[in-house]
Amino acid sequence: MGKSRNARRGRAAVETVAENVDGGLAELVPDRERTRAWTLLIDGAPQSHVDLDDPAHLSFEYQRRLGHVIDLAAPEGRPLQAVHLGGGAFTLARYVAATRPRSTQQVVEKDAGLVQLVRRELPLAPGARIRVRSTDARAGLAKVPDGWAQLVIADVFSGARTPAHLTSTEFLDEVRRALAPGGIFAANLADGPPLAHLRGQIATAAGRFPELALVADPAVLRGRRFGNAVLVACDHPLPIAELTRRAASDPQPARVEHGRALTDFTGGAAPVTDAAAVASPAPPPSVFQ
Repeated sequence: MGKSRNARRGRAAVETVAENVDGGLAELVPDRERTRAWTLLIDGAPQSHVDLDDPAHLSFEYQRRLGHVIDLAAPEGRPLQAVHLGGGAFTLARYVAATRPRSTQQVVEKDAGLVQLVRRELPLAPGARIRVRSTDARAGLAKVPDGWAQLVIADVFSGARTPAHLTSTEFLDEVRRALAPGGIFAANLADGPPLAHLRGQIATAAGRFPELALVADPAVLRGRRFGNAVLVACDHPLPIAELTRRAASDPQPARVEHGRALTDFTGGAAPVTDAAAVASPAPPPSVFQ
């Protein structure tokens, strides 16, 4: 069990909660502008933001983009069966529970110490149908029944890098198995110039899904800076027009690529297999400064 430092001095002085977990030093930093909101950092790298009073509030840009996908995964308010690979502070699972009551969700988070910290300090809302498994993301996905999930979200980082075994064709075979017909897969990817990892992930998904879209900051797509991109995949047509509208109207506007433009963007990259997979590139130190 890691060493704990909980420097709270009365209700009026809520301070950072820090604890060593399996993945490093986890810190829950209070948001000074929102009364019961916190940012989770692991070894100084921001992971997620949670507002206990307003779980539908998504502070991080990549989480808002995933929120757009969640909003469009089914008619408004309809419950979903969702799998979250990578838990963090359960931000997106809380979002689904708030915006789609009666949803049934599974969260797979390998870091058991982090799960304990989040459960203790940022408890889930009573009645939320969220099951949390502390195991490897791919092992947890293998336990999901065939065709159970209407939505699978992959947001897994270890040391700010996506593990290699979550980047391959074989991994996407497991995703396809777990998804119901018409179900959506969305992945948070991180890359910078020359964007070899991102191009390879698109090529890999194209080998398993007939419909793809990529949501990202134009500067990231142009290879001008390191950043996040959300890859969306499905065996049915995606709501491209509405996704494009929402991404463009976001406080940090993003572009949606799909169809021929997305194929061209891959630049002939080859699909990634387990045998050749490597972790995503480490972000430069300037990203978190």
